[in-house]
Amino acid sequence: MGRISLYVARNIKRYAPQPEASATGKLTMAEPGLGCRRRMPTSHVQNLHAAFWGSLAADAVAMPVHWYYNTSALDRDYGAIREYQNPRNPHPDSILWRSQYTPVNERGDLLRDQATFWGRRGVHYHQFLGAGENTLNFQLARELFQWVVAGGGYEPQGWLDRYIVCMLKPGWHRDTYVEEVHRAFFTAYAHGRPPDQCGIADIHIGGLAMVPALCAALVATGVTCEDEMIRTVAIHVGLTHRHPRVIDAAKTLTRLLFRISEGRELDHALAEIAQGWISLASFRKLRQQPDRVVIGRVFSPACYIDDAFPAALYLTWRHQHDFSSAICANAMAGGDNCHRGAVVGALLGAIHGVADPWLSGLNPAPPALSACEGRQ
Repeated sequence: MGRISLYVARNIKRYAPQPEASATGKLTMAEPGLGCRRRMPTSHVQNLHAAFWGSLAADAVAMPVHWYYNTSALDRDYGAIREYQNPRNPHPDSILWRSQYTPVNERGDLLRDQATFWGRRGVHYHQFLGAGENTLNFQLARELFQWVVAGGGYEPQGWLDRYIVCMLKPGWHRDTYVEEVHRAFFTAYAHGRPPDQCGIADIHIGGLAMVPALCAALVATGVTCEDEMIRTVAIHVGLTHRHPRVIDAAKTLTRLLFRISEGRELDHALAEIAQGWISLASFRKLRQQPDRVVIGRVFSPACYIDDAFPAALYLTWRHQHDFSSAICANAMAGGDNCHRGAVVGALLGAIHGVADPWLSGLNPAPPALSACEGRQ
C-alpha cells in the first residue's frame, strides 16, 4: 500500500467529515488500496492533465472580468473576451472598499503590502496580475500539483504545512484579494488552533479550484483508483471548505473528470453522476436562452455552490463541442467566473485537450506532463 493509501486509511475519520453511507445506512469507509472497483487505464491519464491545464486557462481568461456582475460594464471595459487580457482599474463592482481584514499577529498576516488597497473603491481584485496569470486559488492549485508530484503522493498535514508557508511568504503571490476562507483559516491559525482544525463551513465554489490539479497529480503519482481519488479529494477540500455541499460538489466533479477522461460522453456522465445537482431535461429547455439569461436569472452568477456548480455544469454542457467557446462564454457571464472555470475548463480540457494559444499564453507555463511521466 502506497504513501497516500496508508495515510488516508489511518486518518480518514479525522479529515473527512462526510464518510460514505452504505445501503444499510451505516457509515462505511473501505480501506483504500485493498480493492478498487474502477481503475483508469494508463492510456487515459493524460486527459486528467489536460483537465488541470484547462482549469488554469479558464481561470486566467476570466481573471480580468472576475466578479463583474454588471455585464454592460464588462462589455464596455473589455469587449468580447477572446484572449488573455490585463486587468484594469477601476473595477466598477469591486467590494474591496467594504472588505476588512486585520491579522491577529504575524501568523495571520496574509495581506502584507496589499493591505493598503483594502477599503478603497474601484480597486480590481487582481490588479497586479498580467495577461495569462492565475488568481490566488489557482496559484495554490499549481503549487499543490507540483508538491504532490515532487513528494510522490499526497498527505494532508504535509499540504497544510506547505499551504501555510506559501500564504505567509512575502511576495509568494501578487493577488490583491484573498478569499474569506483563507482569512478565516489564518485567523484561527493565528489564535493557535491546529491547522487541521482551521477550516470553516465555507459554501463557495472556490473550494473546487484545486480539484483538477489534485486529480492530475494523483494519477501522476500512480493513483488510478476512482474511489481512492474521490476520498482523497474529499479530504483535501475538507481541510478548508468543510461544508457538505462543497465536499459533495468536489466528489461529483472528481467522478465526472474520471469518467470523461476514460472517454465517457458528457451527457451520459452528467446523467449518471450529477443528477443530484442538475437535470439534462431542464438544460435542454434553457438552451435557446442567452447564456447571460441562464447565468443571471436561472442560476445566480455568484459564488454560492448551490447555483455556481450547476451554472458551471450548464455552460460545460451548452458549449461542450468547443473548449475556447466554453471558457470565453464562462468569462463573459461574469460573477464568479474564475472559480466556475475549475469546472468548465477542466471537463472540456479532458474532452478536447488544451491547444495554443491557451497553453502558451499561460504565465508561467503550466506544469508539463513530461515532468510526471517517470512517476506513472
